[in-house]
Amino acid sequence: MKDEPLFQKSNKFKPTIEVAGIKAIKDHVLIRDMYFGERKLNSGIILLNDDEKTEGIRPRWAKVYAVGPEQQDVKVDQWVLVEHGRWTRGLKIDVDGDEFVVRRADPKCIIFVSDDEPADDETISDKVHVTKKSRN
Repeated sequence: MKDEPLFQKSNKFKPTIEVAGIKAIKDHVLIRDMYFGERKLNSGIILLNDDEKTEGIRPRWAKVYAVGPEQQDVKVDQWVLVEHGRWTRGLKIDVDGDEFVVRRADPKCIIFVSDDEPADDETISDKVHVTKKSRN
């Protein structure tokens, strides 16, 4: 690791940490390549981006980066579909010049596992519409 300050002048955490690798512990599942942008399905349906509103609520696919020694259900390089919001905030890391975001997925909230990368239109939507009722 380079000897650089963790905080920049703006007092924000440094966006990238250079590491040789990350090891998962217990039954943890570390994931990467989770996409949060808008997607258009082959049918023409548009799945909205994760705009922190109910329209962006849906499970998401991610690639397994590392698994802990107690994890029996998934393996590194598989793809998992994780229930909405059942992952941590991302940590941008640089491993041997490959920069990506890694997150911890809740292993109890993995819906499906695939050995192959899912197509763009392979998403299950559990989108909910929530409206606030006024008290009159």
